[in-house]
Amino acid sequence: MRYPEVADGDCAIAQALGVVGDWWTLLVLRDLAGGITRFSDLADELGISRKVLTERLNALVEHEVVERRPYSDRPPRSEYHLTEKGRGLLPVLVALQDWGDRFLLGDGSLTATTKPGSAEAARVHGLVGRRLPPHRLADRRNGRTDPVADTEWTVLCCFPGAWAPRTPGHPPGWETIPGTSGCTLESSTFRDRLPDFAERGATVQGVSTQRPDQLDEFATHHRIPFSLLSDQDLELTMALRLPTFRTAGVDRLKRLSLVIDRARTIRAVLYPISDPAGSVADALAHLDALSGA
Repeated sequence: MRYPEVADGDCAIAQALGVVGDWWTLLVLRDLAGGITRFSDLADELGISRKVLTERLNALVEHEVVERRPYSDRPPRSEYHLTEKGRGLLPVLVALQDWGDRFLLGDGSLTATTKPGSAEAARVHGLVGRRLPPHRLADRRNGRTDPVADTEWTVLCCFPGAWAPRTPGHPPGWETIPGTSGCTLESSTFRDRLPDFAERGATVQGVSTQRPDQLDEFATHHRIPFSLLSDQDLELTMALRLPTFRTAGVDRLKRLSLVIDRARTIRAVLYPISDPAGSVADALAHLDALSGA
């Protein structure tokens, strides 16, 4: 299937919609970002006809948004993966999800949290049982780190943003957004209780969409010993469809924690979090329950 030529040749929005301005195409991109890469799995997940899926995938390959990677010679089979051009669409998908959560599923207010029982909370809790695709995020030392540690458990603490004092920090109006406050308190509480997590075979790692240098300044000032990872490219955010909010031109993660086992399976979700410090004890309680302690 070839998309029709767009007459408005000097409008970038029109040209982009000529490639991805289709319901099924955007959903295919969403699931590819989530780690579903094989044709039959995509068809099952989307509930789409094989003919329609073939057309959308062929068009995305033609436009170099997606690439085929053979994984079987007999019979010939390929997986589909986002190219660099395709990964450039992740902020678009995140923006669509954020808009839907805020204006269609929510009441339109800007918030860094949600209400218990909301559609957004149900989607995030639906991650239980989901296997986290392989990812390597930028760490504060300019390296790349797997958000899932090589220990029995990983507690992945996602937070909106944290800054060291006397550095360019919180965006204007940050303190007026429900759910943003408490990042320093939460991280410091995790720091102080790291021996309790180690005793349970768990590694704590933090994730934010902040730049690595900002995370390094924060961790250095507050003596945070565990890894703080940057998902500034939104790859993990979109892979798990984590909830976000946008302020001062930046997409931020809403506060939540995931308990993940060694096999990369999400076993527990803490969301929404109304008490950042108390969520640390809640994470320990989940580890005890999962371990049968």
